[in-house]
Amino acid sequence: MRTRNLLLIGLTLLAVAAALFVPAMPQPSVYHDFADKRQAYGIENFLDVVSNLAFAIAGVAGLALVLRPRTCFASPAERLPYLVFGIGVLLTAAGSCYYHLKPNNETLFWDRLPMTIAFMGLVSAQIVDRVNVRAGLVALGPALLVGVGTVVYWIVTERQGRGNVVPYAVLQGYAVLVLLQLALLHPSRYTHGGAIYAVFAAYLLAKVFEHYDRQIFEWTGMVSGHTLKHVVAGLAGIPVVWMLWHRRLVASQPAAQVGNLSSRQARAPA
Repeated sequence: MRTRNLLLIGLTLLAVAAALFVPAMPQPSVYHDFADKRQAYGIENFLDVVSNLAFAIAGVAGLALVLRPRTCFASPAERLPYLVFGIGVLLTAAGSCYYHLKPNNETLFWDRLPMTIAFMGLVSAQIVDRVNVRAGLVALGPALLVGVGTVVYWIVTERQGRGNVVPYAVLQGYAVLVLLQLALLHPSRYTHGGAIYAVFAAYLLAKVFEHYDRQIFEWTGMVSGHTLKHVVAGLAGIPVVWMLWHRRLVASQPAAQVGNLSSRQARAPA
């Protein structure tokens, strides 16, 4: 356990150092130049806009599972990080639609803000499930503040003509690495915890599609890499939904993982 904690602390310190000392980098203007600019039904960049339906589907399904009384949570408070995650995913659908109607830094802010909320909610949820309930719940507030802070800092610096997207990029990479480390080194207190690997794989695939946006559009002539990125990234929430639908508490759990849950808090039926 000490080694696992040291790894997490080391990763955190590296992320902080990178955010503070990596030279400032503004958002490249070419980022907004997506391959598929076709219009349909009066909607600019039609496929890049409507493909965000994948986020909406995952967000609604996630919220439905979190709010369902029968979904397995050892204590009511454990629903909170997953609730934040579901809200973040659902709002990402709206924010990304808004951005792709008119891509620029100002609209990109509303795309990145809810996406960061979703990331922080999922990280907190995995700490609750795998490490310590109280630690995960306590971490949720500061994680959201830091996440939102990196996005606000980025847009403020862009408006001042000295844009710096580095802290936001570092935080996103840090969140992904923390999720992977938690999955590899900390078994979940619930069954089907391995679903988090599917989320990680979908994230990587979405990044590949995003990088090859124009090439994929030229190869297919029908769909761009960025549109596929939306579909894959949105559906990355489905493994979380599947996990919440099927999971149950593992029979034996180390007391340190459960934290200070009251013995009177009964397990909700699946």
